[in-house]
Amino acid sequence: MAVFSHRHHHWAYIWIPLFGAFIWFGTLWAMLITWLAQGRPHYVSMDGNIAYISDIGADILKPLFIVGCSITAVSFFLSLVIERYLRHSGRLLPNMRTRERVMNTLAAFGALIGGVGLILLSVFDTKRHSSLHRLFLLIFMIGVALSALFTVMEYRWLSKDFWGVKELRRAYKAKGFIAGILVVLAIAFGVALFKRVNVGAVLEWTIAFGFTFYMLTFFMDLRQAKGIHKGELNHSRMTKLGYGARP
Repeated sequence: MAVFSHRHHHWAYIWIPLFGAFIWFGTLWAMLITWLAQGRPHYVSMDGNIAYISDIGADILKPLFIVGCSITAVSFFLSLVIERYLRHSGRLLPNMRTRERVMNTLAAFGALIGGVGLILLSVFDTKRHSSLHRLFLLIFMIGVALSALFTVMEYRWLSKDFWGVKELRRAYKAKGFIAGILVVLAIAFGVALFKRVNVGAVLEWTIAFGFTFYMLTFFMDLRQAKGIHKGELNHSRMTKLGYGARP
């Protein structure tokens, strides 16, 4: 019974990014379907023919928008914190050097900044607080971008220390690929926001849905703690096995 209980203990962790991704994806679809079902109405805050997420979130679905953004923000931040805890407690491959721990801390801090920005942009909607909404949108995007950058750097260095673990190489490549696409789209969105309003709306929806996949990468990371006892993958044991010895 104890072994069975331990093997399923990891589910308490991996449900957090999975739940956050589900809520975010569901919130976006609920908002998009509502706008389409209403006959594509032209909201007061709209400048083009395609509604931005924030346009719908500033209208009748504002409560849903705030709740969805809040849950997503907290889930994103907790995913980074839990990943740090599992490495520290020896249930995931540990950070062998100070630089990895620093990158992990910075990634969590970036997620915190991005999460706060996401919550505040939903509260200060584009209909009533246009300038503040755009400021918090920028903070959200910068926070997520920085978090992704530091996370990819951490995983890349980890993959060099644990050169035989293919999952680490896959993890940082997947995160880097998804984050890279989202950053490029975010830059294009920033330009289109002022010059091609309808194109900007399409890019915003694409980036938002793409963020779901980035959230899901943490589900794949945390599930590797399955069946691993606390302290089983600690720093001392990994050092004795010869990991982390290369510069």
